Amino acid sequence: MTTPPFRTLDDLDVDNRRVLVRVDFNVPLTKGEHRTVRDDTRIRETLPTLRLLRERGAKLVVCSHLGRPAGTGFEAAFSMEPVGARLAELLDVEVKLADEVVGDGVTKLVADARAGEVVLLENLRFEKGETKNDAKFSAALAALCDAYVNDAFGACHRAHASVVGVPALVGEKAAGRLLEAELRALSRLVTAPERPFVAIVGGAKVSDKLGVLVALVERLIAGDTLVIGGAMANTFLAAQGRGLGASLMEGDRFKDAERVMAKAAARDVEVILPTDLRVGRGIEASEARVVGVAYDLDPQEMALDIGPASAERCAEAIARAGMVLWNGPMGLFENPAFAGGTLAVAHAVAQSPGFTVVGGGDSVAAVAQAGVADRIDHVSTGGGASLEYIEGKTLPGVAALAQDQARPLSSEEG
Repeated sequence: MTTPPFRTLDDLDVDNRRVLVRVDFNVPLTKGEHRTVRDDTRIRETLPTLRLLRERGAKLVVCSHLGRPAGTGFEAAFSMEPVGARLAELLDVEVKLADEVVGDGVTKLVADARAGEVVLLENLRFEKGETKNDAKFSAALAALCDAYVNDAFGACHRAHASVVGVPALVGEKAAGRLLEAELRALSRLVTAPERPFVAIVGGAKVSDKLGVLVALVERLIAGDTLVIGGAMANTFLAAQGRGLGASLMEGDRFKDAERVMAKAAARDVEVILPTDLRVGRGIEASEARVVGVAYDLDPQEMALDIGPASAERCAEAIARAGMVLWNGPMGLFENPAFAGGTLAVAHAVAQSPGFTVVGGGDSVAAVAQAGVADRIDHVSTGGGASLEYIEGKTLPGVAALAQDQARPLSSEEG
């Protein structure tokens, strides 16, 4: 797989020009009447792009989705207002929030903007045309700008209007700094991995990550290692006949687990499954019992984390790695009783001498909780986009940036 060529911010002339910047401000908010941003990580990550554009004299038109509104118009619970307030604080500049996504009022607000000023559109998904990649909605957004910048890697796997429709209509387009960093790091993983390559995949379900597991195994070679943890490891263990009590597992995925193991064996790739587990009587359990996987669990017990011996084995593989990819926690790390395996892996990845990439919301939260995020070479914001890229799929948002010329708007679309 190769990444399509794309332009960066250094290729754009933005002085005194309107620049539509697609960002991923789908951030968690506090509950209640006066909502605020609970975690501003995604906003902070796009600040380098926004600051650089402002410094170069752009008139910024920033747009994002937030949550899952119905697409039938304004919904107060999903308004961008709290996001705009936090962005204004971080940029130390007034952010003018439009009261709609497109329309006469927005057009005037953008037309009146001066160089360096920031306009934030309302939630893109208030318009049903966003998720449908509607041609007229795309044209309305494109009419607000002279150039387009995508800095929302987390949305690049969606063929939505703001991701693919607008860049098809705008000749001047580029990747923002965040998107550029994501593509360079993930492309390095996919096309030129340093060996030994250690891929660590965790999380709840084999079904969610089967494509990634298969893609990874087919890229790994003798001497590389695949680590499988989290509840998805339960499915692999159960497929081998282990008795796992009330543990979360997918009985209909045993054949898939066996297929992954067979592919790995055929390629002489080491697969590390847990040899011991931290178990408890339900996810609210406050104490963990460590057992070997050779012992069947009680019917009421659940495997909720890898055990210390398994974590040590993972750490030994990571310490030898030339490159590490980690996506998905080793257990229920939100519960302190079952956080040991995930945090041990976080520290091991941080100490790795190789190039390290951590992706997926839970894994990113884990390295932050462990206090080692600044020691990871690349922390990916992509979520589903990262997984699809690693699988080898073409991301619509990236492909849209590679188009050399804007597609003319047909008479039917106008």
